[in-house]
Amino acid sequence: MATALSRALKLPGKKGSELGEYDPLTQMDSEDDSEEDDLVLNYPRNGLASHSHSHAATLRLGQEEAELQEEDEDEEDAWRRGGGKDRRGETGGAADEGVGLVSEGAGQKAKVRAAVRTAAFVVPLICAAMFVLLFAFLLPCQQRRKEWETEVGHIGGVISPPMALWDVDGDGVEDLLIAAMRINNSSQQISFLGNSKEYSVVALHGVNGSVIWNRSLKEPLSSVQCSAPNTCLLITLTHLSSVNASTGKKLWEVPAGEVVSQAVAVPDLQGDSVPDLLIATLSPDQESALSLALHSGLTGSLIGQLVNLNLTSQGKLIGPMLHETAVGAYYILFGLGSVDAMSLRDVYKQATGRTTVPSSLSVKDPVWEKQRKNNSLIHIYSSVDHVEYFLPLVAGVCNNHNNLDTESSRNSSRSDWVSVCVNSQISVIRERDIHITWTINSSSMHSRPAIGHFNDDGVPDLLIQQSANGVRKVQIIDGAQGQNLWEAEFVCPHLVLEGSTILTTSGQSVFLFWAGDPLPASKNVTKVSPPEPVLRRLFLLHPAYPTILQELTSTTDTALTATVSYDDEQKDVSYVVVVSRPVSGPGPGAQLVKSASTSSSGACPSDASEKLQDTEQVQDVHTDTYLFTLIYLFR
Repeated sequence: MATALSRALKLPGKKGSELGEYDPLTQMDSEDDSEEDDLVLNYPRNGLASHSHSHAATLRLGQEEAELQEEDEDEEDAWRRGGGKDRRGETGGAADEGVGLVSEGAGQKAKVRAAVRTAAFVVPLICAAMFVLLFAFLLPCQQRRKEWETEVGHIGGVISPPMALWDVDGDGVEDLLIAAMRINNSSQQISFLGNSKEYSVVALHGVNGSVIWNRSLKEPLSSVQCSAPNTCLLITLTHLSSVNASTGKKLWEVPAGEVVSQAVAVPDLQGDSVPDLLIATLSPDQESALSLALHSGLTGSLIGQLVNLNLTSQGKLIGPMLHETAVGAYYILFGLGSVDAMSLRDVYKQATGRTTVPSSLSVKDPVWEKQRKNNSLIHIYSSVDHVEYFLPLVAGVCNNHNNLDTESSRNSSRSDWVSVCVNSQISVIRERDIHITWTINSSSMHSRPAIGHFNDDGVPDLLIQQSANGVRKVQIIDGAQGQNLWEAEFVCPHLVLEGSTILTTSGQSVFLFWAGDPLPASKNVTKVSPPEPVLRRLFLLHPAYPTILQELTSTTDTALTATVSYDDEQKDVSYVVVVSRPVSGPGPGAQLVKSASTSSSGACPSDASEKLQDTEQVQDVHTDTYLFTLIYLFR
């Protein structure tokens, strides 16, 4: 064994001084062959024959070179005799030959193990690289919204087409559903019958404005509202229909009388786990009498019968709106020039004739019940002049999203209210006791106020717009006390379009509104004649920079309606506006939809948890779109 180690390590053999002296190398060589076989596996060698006593004597005399030479000769003789046999011990030669074969087999096993270890390392590495490359090339990149413009039919008079925002294709980007109308001049027969208008609802892709689907309608579309899981409710003059939001395929359609409102989602009344619907209609029995109707959210069928409302006042229809009080009682707010309320449990009882109600309607609010002026109606607000607008004092409610779900209705109703009368008297009404907090007078308001946070008192503020004598006056009113926080005057752009707000993480909002050229601060202007053609400008105001206005875009087209779209995944805000554009020559003008991405970090405030990252510098809000960065300073 020691000789084998010396030879493997290229070391000289150890010499002994005399016979009989203890030599550890010789002692180790004389050990049992089985022990040598166990150890030799770790030190592979070619076959070595066993040595005779004379060889051992030669080792003791220290004849190293002779020993090596003699061993080589013995090995050659052993191989020539066939397997290393000699006269002194055939068994020993055979054993050494076996050791050589075992050593050679062990070497092969070592090579196999090394190859397996290499493969075990390399193969997963290659698979991981291929996996990464596969996903990098095959998976689509996240779609980023950009500027786009799409024509969707003709303009049949200057009206605001119904529209809603909803992710119809599941890509995480809000798409646009909008009413469209085309005048068909190619068919003389249709023109002769006086029915040359073709009505439809179109779903446009939020990224590039391409048409996802287009569904024809028999009547003009009055309202489109979408809800989970993925359905949209279409309301025409006399029908309700539900369609699949992804394909536009009709799910159900029912007649509904003369519908005069949007639908309100109410808690499940039939136990089918689907929120039901409430709409306002004109009663067929009494001319111009208002009725409330309950419809199944699952099938659209009428629940019970119409509930007639004995309203004596006249004016613009308010609501209906769903309100949930602090104790969990549900009320429907509505009115004609004034605002009243009716318990949803009473609506259900009168519609179905039942005395028992679902568990969701079992709660009564004692504060509200004290306001009853007769058996069913609860008075909320009235004035000498008719109420023109009635909306919740909630910052960041996406007014044009038209989401049809009970949760958003509850969130928007758990608040105070803003009431605007015909003579532009603005009041804020406390929800907890239905008392007026403050009232101010303002003249010539032409659109709903936009609600947002201008200061940091936690109470939403109001963006209002007034127009008179060719001057557009824009003000921001403190929602807590009714004081004027900011104002500026512009050339009136001849357009009626409400403003928009976007809530930021700082708790403040940015305000967007349309106007003409700013007027100088020092002025005594009694009447302003706008230039021709009229240039309409979209401005952005950040409360952190109250003396700076940023112009986002300008156009000579007439803006009809607008909304703000939010992409939560990419934190991207887009402003979507519908405009009418005249065409050269005879014929109707074109209705176009334009979308401009702000490419800023922001959120649609339909949910208070979704907020914009605050923009500390207004100049950096818009970075990679066609939006301009013209700054106007007010001194």
